[in-house]
Amino acid sequence: MAALGEKSVREKEKEKNNKQSKEKQKTDESELLTVPDGWKEPQFMKEDNPRGLLEESSFATLFPKYREAYLKECWPLVQKALGEIFINATLDLIEGSITVSTTKKTFDPYAIIRARDLIKLLARSVPFEQAVRILQDDMACDIIKIGTLVRNRERFVKRRQRLIGPKGSTLKALELLTNCYVLVQGNTVSALGPYSGLKEVRKVVLDTMKNIHPIYNIKVDRELASGEFFLRESEKRRRKMKEIKVKQAEALSRKQEERKKAFIPPKEKPAEKKTKKASTEDKLDIQAIKEKVKKAKNKKLGAPPPKPAAPPADGKKKKSRS
Repeated sequence: MAALGEKSVREKEKEKNNKQSKEKQKTDESELLTVPDGWKEPQFMKEDNPRGLLEESSFATLFPKYREAYLKECWPLVQKALGEIFINATLDLIEGSITVSTTKKTFDPYAIIRARDLIKLLARSVPFEQAVRILQDDMACDIIKIGTLVRNRERFVKRRQRLIGPKGSTLKALELLTNCYVLVQGNTVSALGPYSGLKEVRKVVLDTMKNIHPIYNIKVDRELASGEFFLRESEKRRRKMKEIKVKQAEALSRKQEERKKAFIPPKEKPAEKKTKKASTEDKLDIQAIKEKVKKAKNKKLGAPPPKPAAPPADGKKKKSRS
């Protein structure tokens, strides 16, 4: 019996040790998968591959006719940007194609892939100022084909416009949340930015073409960014109530200010100094009023008003009646 007890104890200890080792492995894997804040991948330098590449590689892509004028203007800038990573680029206006290829000086094997993505973005109407960012190490691109997702043309146009939003507001909100540049052009959606943001952009675009409004995904992204998504329902309600109370207090203060404005007395104008002319006019007015009062009294008493004297005739003065 004692031997059986010892075996059971040993088995329990082994199980504990196994569980602890598995938990350590899981924590180690999670630590390896998480990228620390502020960490950047070291840049690939020429010292890492001093002998260069063994063979030449090249990629080509076609561009539409309306992009010909723009590509002519920005082509010197494209050659300069690709020349810094030792990539050769040629523009064929007759065939309507762009070709990029490695040279003997090319030391970065991934540089040709970035150059391929650059010419793809330029062919899809992405401006050069945005497309040249693909040459950075922490940038990637994704060209999403949406032309075959909806059969009806009218539905396709409506859903594509829904992705853009009124005056581009929905597309701008998507760019701010994902830190990506997004361009809707024809039957494709071009996105440029970090890998995590490109996944979200692809999800929103495909859901929109499946008749799911993009605002539903953007609400969830905002909640995740602010931390509201992980809160309980009671805490969410408290936050909403606080916001409502703050808005109500602001509205009350505005109404009170408007009511107080009615009780504020108007500003009085300063009294003007009377001139000499005005004082004489006042005196004249007073004398006229006195005369009117005297005439009114005489009428009430019944005394006839005095007649004016007649002018003298033939140089003789007539006596006035007594």
